[in-house]
Amino acid sequence: MTADSGGATVHWITLSTLLWTVALAAVLAATARLDRDRAGTAADLAALAAASVAVHGTDAACERARLTAEANGASLDTCEIAGHTAEVVVAVPSVLDLTVNAHSRAGPVHGTVPHEEEP
Repeated sequence: MTADSGGATVHWITLSTLLWTVALAAVLAATARLDRDRAGTAADLAALAAASVAVHGTDAACERARLTAEANGASLDTCEIAGHTAEVVVAVPSVLDLTVNAHSRAGPVHGTVPHEEEP
């Protein structure tokens, strides 16, 4: 019988540490991507909501964008209305102690504006 020098233990500890590091990196990357997607979705929906009521003025459009962003767990940072086009920037808090920002623009397709009916 030969004496065990413990060399295999060092290799198993190194391999385990490497595997845990790779798993942690994968979880952090997935979390960052999820946060980015949440911010993008909130920005897109806020811009669409603002553009849908842009004909009623900047205040009404930006209020609709703020409500939509908050309903999606985001805060509205900026809201700009130019004609029937809305541009918004939203911020979503991340579980990684970061804030993820997203920008979106929405408006009529190819510059066309639908005709509104007179009340």
